[in-house]
Amino acid sequence: MLQEGSTQLLCLTASSGVPLFTRGASRQLPFSVIGSLNGVHMFGGGQGAVLSSCETDGGGNVVWRVFRDSVMLIAVSGGGPQGSREEKVRLQRLLENVWNCMVLVLGQDELANMRNVERLKRDLRSCFGLIDQLLEERQEGILGSLTHCADSLLPPNPAVLQEAVDAFAQAADSEFGCLIVHGRIAAATEKWWRLAPQEVVLLSALTRALSASGSASCDYPVFLPHGSPTVAHRLLRFQLLPGADVCVLCGPTPTLHQAESGLVGRFWMPLVETLRDCLAVGERCLPISVSLRPDVLALLLINRETRRSVSCVRTPTNYLPSEPPLPSKAQCWELLKLFYIFSTTHYFSQEETLCVSPEERAQRSNTEDFVLGFTHQPLQCYLVTDKCKSFGLQTPQHQLFLLVTSSCPTFALRTVATQTLSDIVTATRF
Repeated sequence: MLQEGSTQLLCLTASSGVPLFTRGASRQLPFSVIGSLNGVHMFGGGQGAVLSSCETDGGGNVVWRVFRDSVMLIAVSGGGPQGSREEKVRLQRLLENVWNCMVLVLGQDELANMRNVERLKRDLRSCFGLIDQLLEERQEGILGSLTHCADSLLPPNPAVLQEAVDAFAQAADSEFGCLIVHGRIAAATEKWWRLAPQEVVLLSALTRALSASGSASCDYPVFLPHGSPTVAHRLLRFQLLPGADVCVLCGPTPTLHQAESGLVGRFWMPLVETLRDCLAVGERCLPISVSLRPDVLALLLINRETRRSVSCVRTPTNYLPSEPPLPSKAQCWELLKLFYIFSTTHYFSQEETLCVSPEERAQRSNTEDFVLGFTHQPLQCYLVTDKCKSFGLQTPQHQLFLLVTSSCPTFALRTVATQTLSDIVTATRF
């Protein structure tokens, strides 16, 4: 139905199948196909069967999900290099994120109680920027929409920035404040971290979208999909430096002008150099004090307790021209995502289960047949491909997903992973 590697998102009313919008894939599906996808789901429901996903003869995948008995979302993928199981997991997470995105912008009441379909179609246009960001994955290294962990950057002076964020939020009559650098959270208040993981991820995505618009500041109403789906809060966002934004969730006070003129300069002007040091960390996300082994290509480290993650892709310094060619930066990010999906659907656990359908929860609990014979939870796994070698490590507090060069001996993967985890945690206390 679609070309390989492309994804199209369809949104319809659950009761009548009226199309609300379509996004993604330059070549849209014909209306007859959209009607058939809706019709087969409705037919299954009438027969007491829930149709959640299927695979096409051409290797594509289709995933359905109904939210609040009001909105049906359908994701159609043209297939690709990844396996069908991994692709279905990606599409299921996409539908979950898109629904939360719609609630974040419009609120649950407007979506669950459709009074005027044509008006809803117009209102949904305000979600398109965020939805397209989820579909296109525009910024490399932002994995929160997949992991539902907050993409984080570990600054060289975390205590100074933490103190500034706490004080700035308090001055703005808020307990929810956050500093975002290069699209990743560098510091946040305690209450910000207590938000549901999906909310933290989507608020970061919204901040990136608002920052990309070029505005120096904005006052944006948002609904929290789990904490406050029916009552809006104000998201105040201010650009401190290009690539560095601070935002707070607050009530009716202060006004945007009051916060911009009276608070931003007062709390952040003395920290300009500290912010520049934080910006210098860049996409590496780790301070200079962390020294990675030269054969490490990419890593994703998740703190299971705080639901935070850091990730980076790097070019080995000791690469020899006689060795097999290394995957490109874009390929490393894609391989890292695929290895994460492979590991969490086959071996490792996923604690975060909010807003997950029964079908997806059942799928997450499924593992390979040979693993079902074990009485323990797998703690390590590895994968060898022609491009690189991958190793996954799970501890009570962390999950580490590592890509290394093909020249690294397979028997040394565990040592490389444990050393990398120890080096990062010791240097940053992440």
